[in-house]
Amino acid sequence: MLTAGKVCSMLDKEYPKAEIALGHENPLELLIAVMLSAQCTDKRVNIVTKELFREYRKAEDYAYGSPEKLKRYIKSTGFYNTKAKNIQNACRIIIEKHSGKVPGTMEELTALPGVGRKTANIVLSNAFGRLEGMAIDTHMKRVNFRLGLTKNTDPVKIEQDLIKQLPNEKWNHYTYLIIEHGRAVCKAPTPSCSICVLEKECPKKGVLKSK
Repeated sequence: MLTAGKVCSMLDKEYPKAEIALGHENPLELLIAVMLSAQCTDKRVNIVTKELFREYRKAEDYAYGSPEKLKRYIKSTGFYNTKAKNIQNACRIIIEKHSGKVPGTMEELTALPGVGRKTANIVLSNAFGRLEGMAIDTHMKRVNFRLGLTKNTDPVKIEQDLIKQLPNEKWNHYTYLIIEHGRAVCKAPTPSCSICVLEKECPKKGVLKSK
């Protein structure tokens, strides 16, 4: 029977360099990158932020800059009107309530416009080294369900299922192992089970067809 711990050990050999793919140099850049990544690939976000971060260096640059200018920079990430509005409003709150610094608690982060628990977990773990939970994205939902490690579809419930199976120092690393595996092998809608190192033990929950 597979456990999250066993999956972690097996995938660690396949993806020894698994880590966050979004380029960033500080908490603000990471927050902005994660907000832009909604319904967008990390690859596209990194292309956009390469130019964006040269122009926007502080929360003030986003908060008080031209909305139209920001939209032009981020347009290719999709939903740019909503993203620009959330980024500007979030940065205003960061300035007004947190002295221009990205806050470092779950409560403070999720109080920002456009920031949910997933985004907050990513920022906390990667920018501050604080492990309060696990970021549940589409890969984490799909792969863990197929592996039989959760029966839930709600991100909060999936998170609770997984954190019970792993020591907290493994939470962040496990997340990126699963994301790598989801992109490379356990894809939607058709996984490549024939080349999967977990194939012999995977219950393949919900899998109707595989390669």
